[in-house]
Parts: sequence; structure tokens; C-alpha cells
Amino acid sequence: MPKMTERERLAKIEADQQNLAREAETMRRGLRAHYGKLATELPVERLSEREFRDVLSQAIRVGGGVAIAALKGLTAQGVQAEPSAGSARKRAVVPPAGGDDASTAVHP
Repeated sequence: MPKMTERERLAKIEADQQNLAREAETMRRGLRAHYGKLATELPVERLSEREFRDVLSQAIRVGGGVAIAALKGLTAQGVQAEPSAGSARKRAVVPPAGGDDASTAVHP
């Protein structure tokens, strides 16, 4: 087998990279679909869509083990699950301490 030139080797490596990227994307989509099916078995209707997305995003961000440990710590402290009323629930906005509120006019 003749030795490849650097240009041929580079072309082969780039083609391999493209094939691997396509394969990785296919696997990623399959895994996400599998996890989506798992969510159909969970009582997600107890959360608003935003809460569901935020919980998953934060758990993914910090890592599953850390998120599970934190949540188990909450249940060990006797924290009751809060019933979610979705958009009917209003949350109070607390301005930052120290007078850093940008809506307050500052007079010299």
C-alpha cells in the first residue's frame, strides 16, 4: 500500500471527523429521545414547564450526583414538597440590599 501524502492524510482525517460528528449527533438524539420517554413515566404535570426546565438544567449543570445529594438533603431536613400552582402562583421580587436599585434616582 503506497504511503499517503500529507494532503491525502489530512483529507482522510477531516472525512473521519465529519463521520464521527454525524455519528455522535445520531447517538445524542437517540439518548435524548430515550430520556424523553423516561419523562413520560414521571408526574411532571406537578411542575410548570419553566420549573421542569429549570430543575433539569440545574441538575445537568452541577451534575446528577450533586443534584441528587442536594435534593436528598432537603428531604432529610423535613422539607415538604411545595404544591405547584403553575402560573397562578406569584413570586415577590425583592430589591437588592444596599441601595443598588437602578430604578432609584441618585441626586448629587
